[in-house]
Amino acid sequence: MRKLIICIFVLLLAVPACAVVPQTEDQKTLYALGADLANRLSVFNLSAEEYEFVKQGMTDFAAGNKLTAEPEAYKQNISQLLQTRMQAAAQKQKELAKPYLENAAKEKDAQKMASGLIYRQIKAGTGAQPKASDIVKVNYTGTLIDGKEFDSSVKRGEPAEFPLGQVIPCWTEGVGKMKVGGKAKLVCPSDIAYGDQGRPPIIPGGATLVFEVELLDVKHPSAAAPAPKKPTAPKAKSKK
Repeated sequence: MRKLIICIFVLLLAVPACAVVPQTEDQKTLYALGADLANRLSVFNLSAEEYEFVKQGMTDFAAGNKLTAEPEAYKQNISQLLQTRMQAAAQKQKELAKPYLENAAKEKDAQKMASGLIYRQIKAGTGAQPKASDIVKVNYTGTLIDGKEFDSSVKRGEPAEFPLGQVIPCWTEGVGKMKVGGKAKLVCPSDIAYGDQGRPPIIPGGATLVFEVELLDVKHPSAAAPAPKKPTAPKAKSKK
């Protein structure tokens, strides 16, 4: 993450501000690049005043002016700023999630597990129940607590297949309670999802995640051939 953000800063500094409306495909590509970089920069949660300093750095770099602060010399400062802002943002996400988690636990048929997982069966399954060592095939949709969708195998039109023990703890536990043919809602506090680090810019640090999962099939590793596709469902948190 640190190297990525530093690269983004360097790229931002190299792109001069532009107020024109893109017309050609090349111009739209550059515009999209700018929007993507700004989206990645959002993890810093900059104020309007702070963003002015970023734009000034961009302007000075593009014009070849002497820089007040060299990016190389300020790598550590940038990294510290990132860490501080991400920690604050994660704490804010956790506070925002508290009432949602309380209400979710009160839903009819909802079960709150010791881990913090809130599990609610939508449709009972009648097939096999997976173990962590099994490979599962699922359809799922993932959203943030505000309803914003961040991933969906349903929209991709292709179910996901992955080892159940190699995804986030919320999924390992939640899908492990299901049977083939069943569908369930999993509400995953950040501690059993992506933690304070999150997966920016898509999943904020500290975010509670909500999934609707349909279990389509279960395979034992010894019987699985060919090897399962690379997981597209939520992956386990990095141990780094």
